[in-house]
Amino acid sequence: MLAGAVNWFTGLPSCAYSQEQPNQPDFVLHSDVRLVLLDVAVKDRHGELVGHLTPDNFTVLENGEAQRISVFSNEDVPVTVGILVDESRSMLTKRNDVLSAADAFIQTSNPRDEVFVLNFNDEVKPGLPRSILFSDNIEQLRAALYRAVPRGRTALNDAVVKGLQQLALGKRGKRALVVISDGGDNASRHTRSDMYAMVENSMATIYTVGLLDATDPDWNPHVLKHLAHVSGGEAFFLKDSSGMTAICQDIAKEIRTRYTIGYQPKPGNHGVLRHIQVRVSAPGRSLLSARTRTSYRYEELVNDGK
Repeated sequence: MLAGAVNWFTGLPSCAYSQEQPNQPDFVLHSDVRLVLLDVAVKDRHGELVGHLTPDNFTVLENGEAQRISVFSNEDVPVTVGILVDESRSMLTKRNDVLSAADAFIQTSNPRDEVFVLNFNDEVKPGLPRSILFSDNIEQLRAALYRAVPRGRTALNDAVVKGLQQLALGKRGKRALVVISDGGDNASRHTRSDMYAMVENSMATIYTVGLLDATDPDWNPHVLKHLAHVSGGEAFFLKDSSGMTAICQDIAKEIRTRYTIGYQPKPGNHGVLRHIQVRVSAPGRSLLSARTRTSYRYEELVNDGK
């Protein structure tokens, strides 16, 4: 499997996701065929999310070669989500807006999502009690957001690495990170290359919300853009924190409306980066655009039980 992403190559008997039944508490992927699963957002020329498309509306290319779509879904299914909140000293004056926006994200999300919060400054700390990895309890998640105290520097790389590691422990088939920060990195043990490698080997979609701070010598918007671009998410940049609530609500809505598209990749070229492109078109709808991750690393299964 790909490191840190047990469901990046996964399997399903004949359909994308098993539909949840009332007596099924968890959303489960069944494994017997290797697949690449893509999390895809579609928007029209006005930037509005587009639903109700079919597999015939999509073309998936891997290294320029068309792939046969064998998995397709557009259901509002629960996901595993991590909220990473910068709690460095520079965030003090923006903190109330940031936490209100994160709270709005939680309330707009699917109520069955399993969510965790990581607060980061000089180090990365869980917002939830250490005995609880995920929660769907709004009050518990609110307490997790407010648990930290703004201080110190910014360990962004460490936060993303820890977030991806915790996502891999989730039970939901679809996974996302929302990263809110006003700076670059000046405190991490992990390098930027470490972080980027984990993003390439993960199925998670990453959304980044950057608060512009021209006075911060470590501010690096390129990093936030890259995290979003490679993973198929989106990067947002604000001059102040007042507009953050609307952005976080829009992110939550997009997560709930993204398509899941899967195909079976050709074996070979272990560890080599493979490039992905998804095209979308529909009669009577012009200038539709699809956004998904742009690449992944193919790794052979060593022991798959067969």
